[in-house]
Amino acid sequence: MFSIGIITASDKGSRGEREDLSGKVIAEMLAEFGEVKHYVVVPDEREALCEAMINMADNLKIDLILTTGGTGLGPRDVTPEATLDVIDRQVPGIPEVMRAKSLEKTSRAMLSRAVAGLRGRTLIINLPGSPKGVRECLEFILPALGHGLEIMKGEAGECAR
Repeated sequence: MFSIGIITASDKGSRGEREDLSGKVIAEMLAEFGEVKHYVVVPDEREALCEAMINMADNLKIDLILTTGGTGLGPRDVTPEATLDVIDRQVPGIPEVMRAKSLEKTSRAMLSRAVAGLRGRTLIINLPGSPKGVRECLEFILPALGHGLEIMKGEAGECAR
């Protein structure tokens, strides 16, 4: 079981003007994968996102942080930039798979700027802001995620089958 953090980037959600359905989908889908140790809704602001990620990774020692929202082309969509600010190394295969598989369902998938990477022994993955997008992307990556986290934590060896 892994420790999980969820960060929702939403101006309206942070003001209590919108219910965070995407964060709920993440928690629901990962219930058997690990335990949600921390959940926060922050405004679409780079500094707030960075602070939330750093707190979860460095202070709370969360294994997996999943963000939802802020990965599009809008002027306030800054989740990928905040993630790049705090990670040490990128894990490009994860967002590549999410975009490729999502592109089979909608041409809008090419507009995603999601990134993934490591901050120490924490994996951070940007997910879309919609519940449907979150569900689909998690379905694509969950089969490999456990093994990746075990390797990151030094609990597993090679990736070869």
